[in-house]
Order: sequence, then structure tokens, then C-alpha cells
Amino acid sequence: MRKCLTAAASVLFLLAGCSAEQEQPPAKPVYDLPAREVRPDETALHLPPATNGETEFAVIGLAAGLPSLAGSHAEFDAKGQFVRLRLVVTGKGVSGILFDTRRQQLVTDSGAVIAVDNQAMTIKRQPDKFELGRGVRVEFDLYFDLPKEAKPAALRAFGGPTLTDMKNVTGTDIKLG
Repeated sequence: MRKCLTAAASVLFLLAGCSAEQEQPPAKPVYDLPAREVRPDETALHLPPATNGETEFAVIGLAAGLPSLAGSHAEFDAKGQFVRLRLVVTGKGVSGILFDTRRQQLVTDSGAVIAVDNQAMTIKRQPDKFELGRGVRVEFDLYFDLPKEAKPAALRAFGGPTLTDMKNVTGTDIKLG
């Protein structure tokens, strides 16, 4: 009996010591952003955010295999297939940067690197360049024209120049699946 009590006391002592060490800090307050429905041709992505320079990227939606796009004044056929990525960028630096949406690239499953389709971006009235200030969050679409058989594998994201990397030559690859 004495051995059982000693063992029980040891277990309680260990548990008490562990629970004190594992106390979690209080959760940071967060904004409650309203949920929005995903567009009919799009898949919601739940990927962790990635950072390039002083810019945080969150890819939140993907639509692939789009044969054409319609804008307010034009309809435009893809040479292969349009791929649309819904992207949220947030300025994390101490100052603003000039963010260039046209600099972003899509990497296919075969390793091909595809530039943003400028005409599609214009037809869909997506931003070109804008000042991304500290703590500023901007959400928009990127459009790419891929060969029909290609599958989107990653977004190569470029956040813009920083004080330590004025040319921002190296992007950050964000895997899409």
C-alpha cells in the first residue's frame, strides 16, 4: 500500500510540475473578418501565410481551367487555360513598399515559370502597382495563361525592395497543394 501511495504522490507531483510549465500565454486579440462565399469556379485554399522581404502573402483561392474571361468591355480567350489566384498581401515592414502585382509568377507542375497575363489583369481591372504601407492588407486576383495540360504548383511571390534587399531578386515559392 505504501508503494502505491508513493507512486501516486510522484505522479501528482510530476503532473503539477508539468501543468505549471505548460501554461499558455493569453491569446492575442484578433479582428473578426466576416466569412465570404467562395466563387463558384474557385477552390478555397487554407495555406499558411508566407513572407518575402517585408510582405506577407496568403493565397486564399484557386480557379484553374478557365477557357475565357469576361470584363466590362471585353471577352478574352485563353491561349491554353486561365488560372486565377486570390491573394492577400500585408505590409509587415517599418515603411511602405511599391508592390508590383505583375512581378508575381506561377510555377507549373513541370517547372515552367509563367508571368502574370497583363491583358487578363487589365480586363478584370486588377491592380498593377500600389503603395503597400505598414500594416496595410490588400486582396486581389492574379491571372495567368497556362498551357492546357499544365497544372499550377506554386506561386513565386515577390514582396518588393527592402532596405536589406533593394533589388528583391529572390522570390518565395508558395506551394498550392
